[in-house]
Formats: sequence, structure tokens, C-alpha cells
Amino acid sequence: MGRMTTPTNLQGIFAASITPLLPNGEIDRDGLPVYLSFLARQGCHGALLLGTTGEGPSFSCEEREQILEAALAVRQEQPDFVLLAGTGTPSLEETILLTKTAFSLGYDGVVVLPPYYFRSVKEEGFLAWFEQVLQRAVPEDGKLFLYHIPPMSGVSLSISFLEKLKDRYPDKFVGLKDSSGDETFCQQLGHHFGRQLVVFNGKDNLLPLALKHSAAGCITAGANLFPNLLRRTWEAFQQGDEKEFNRLSDVLQRARPVIDQYPPASALIKGLLPRLTRFPGWQSRLPILPLAEDVLDQAYHLLSEACGNPYV
Repeated sequence: MGRMTTPTNLQGIFAASITPLLPNGEIDRDGLPVYLSFLARQGCHGALLLGTTGEGPSFSCEEREQILEAALAVRQEQPDFVLLAGTGTPSLEETILLTKTAFSLGYDGVVVLPPYYFRSVKEEGFLAWFEQVLQRAVPEDGKLFLYHIPPMSGVSLSISFLEKLKDRYPDKFVGLKDSSGDETFCQQLGHHFGRQLVVFNGKDNLLPLALKHSAAGCITAGANLFPNLLRRTWEAFQQGDEKEFNRLSDVLQRARPVIDQYPPASALIKGLLPRLTRFPGWQSRLPILPLAEDVLDQAYHLLSEACGNPYV
């Protein structure tokens, strides 16, 4: 593999954005870009639309296109805000369609789940599937990230798998979002690839470890609730401020478990936002139900104890 440096716009703190829904279940097309602009002002370099926190698999292809279109309005206020689209589905053809749509709209990259229904197939099958997506849907200047999230997808891909994909598509396959939560795998990525892959960690409490092992940053649910904390941690690492980096890292170790304690993250974030901001209590798509008020009270108390006021 040739040497590669991380593109300057593909690093930093990215929110795994929620998808705002109105009380009638429709997409809040006006509220979404306002929310993304808020995240930008709070320190996020960009956002992933339609990931796990964004409930991506719960929406139809037509709805996903509407969401991706609505999000683009954030660039009217935040022209440098990086937008990534979650386009992976178990269907190859739907994934290709959604991926083409994202690039045609001007998205900076796509984050693609492996086909997660037939989990027992050999890695060669997954490799052939991703090759089809890369060949048929990703333009020459397009950027594809693999979405590695075994706890949800049931598919765990190896270092050798990533190496094969990078060797065959060195320009189009640029990296991955690693939401495995596996400290060993986090370190292996850095030891094996260095900066040859753009790695975004998906667990807030693992951001410090990931940064020490060549990660570009993170794409997390926590970036909805404590984006400034993540941004300051990332900047302290970039500036070599070890004392501040270690202090903020300790705060992250306390903040992220609050999210894990009250799943799913999308319902928790949508329940907490009205307590923390002026945003309304957006709905989630079934089967996700809203969290009870007493549960949200507990989570709010714990989050406040962990990191104080999370917004600037």
C-alpha cells in the first residue's frame, strides 16, 4: 500500500446525527439543517446522516433521499460542514442506488454497512459485494467508508479484509467507522495501517486511545450531547497538550457510559435535547419508543454529573 495522508476535511469530530421526526412521524425537513448547524457551532466538523443513531435502516429509500436532501441546507450557514451519508442496506442494488444518490447530491463520502442478513457467508462474499458498490456507485473522486459495527450488524471483518479492499481500491476506499468497541482492534488498525486508512472511532470513550493509534477522529452518538468536550479533546491531542488531553479523556470515560446505560441512543438523545436546549422533543421511528420521563431524569442527572453543561 502506498503512503497516504488524511484529507484535511476528513478528520475531527463528527456527530452520528439523529433524524428529527415530527409528532405525525414525518421528517422534520426544516429542523434537520437547523440542528446540524447547531452541532457545527458546538464544535463538530461534520455529521453522518442515517447511521445507527440516525435510525437509517428504519427509513425507505425515498425517505432516505428526502433526509439527505434536507440536510444539505446546513451549508447555507456552515459551508465547510462535512456531510457523510449512511447508505448500506442488505440489498446490493438498494445500496448502490443510495450511494449514487448521496454522491449526486454532493456528499463528501458514504459510510456503508456490510450486508448484515446473511452473516455466515465467507469474507470473499463480502469482498465481492463491496467491490460491486465501489465499481458501480462510487465516482473516481468519491470516498467510501466501511461501517464496522459487529454488535449491531453481526458481521466482524478482519484486518486482512480491509487490506485487500484498500489494495484494490486505494483511492475510493478511504477508511472506516469502527464501532466495534474493541480496544484491541482499535490498536491493531493503527499498528497495521497508520494513516493509510482514515479511521473514525465510534465509541466516545475510545477516542483518546484511537487518536494515539493514528485515528482521524470519531463519529459518535455522544457528539450530539457533548460535542464541545469531544472537540476540545481532539484539539488537545493535535496541540500536544498532554495534561489537558488526559484531563478531558477522564471526563469522556464518565460521559459515554451514560449513553450506553440508556439505549437506544437515538431515543435518549431526542429525550434529552429539550432538557438541554430549545429543540423540541422529536419522535423516533418504530420500533424505537420514547424513553420514560423518570428514565430521562436519571440520565440527565448522570450526564450533568459527568460533564456539567455540555454545550457552550
